Amino acid sequence: MATLRPWLVPNADVRCDHPGGKVRMTSSQHLVHVQGRRVVVGQDPVGRPIAGCPNLSPSTKPCTTTLRVKEGRSPFVFIEGRPVIRADLVGLTDGTPAMGVSYRVANPGQTLVAEGP
Repeated sequence: MATLRPWLVPNADVRCDHPGGKVRMTSSQHLVHVQGRRVVVGQDPVGRPIAGCPNLSPSTKPCTTTLRVKEGRSPFVFIEGRPVIRADLVGLTDGTPAMGVSYRVANPGQTLVAEGP
């Protein structure tokens, strides 16, 4: 059976790999809404603040900002020329170890609209 990948909306629960770090997501487009919330697209996950990351010590830096997206952009669905971001989103953070901490989706914020593989 094919795995469905729900589209992300701004109230999605996106977290860094350290327990407690939560990304504040947003959407830059205003055309498409799911259950009254705008769909997250393109570069929206990049540069988002991360709150509550517990990775803090003299030799480590907590995750405070999201960096590039590694996967999770739809290859099929685009809004205003930008790909829809799906629940299989994975990206990097600015926390330590450098370029080794990821962020990913715990809950997409909606389950009404999804796409297949």
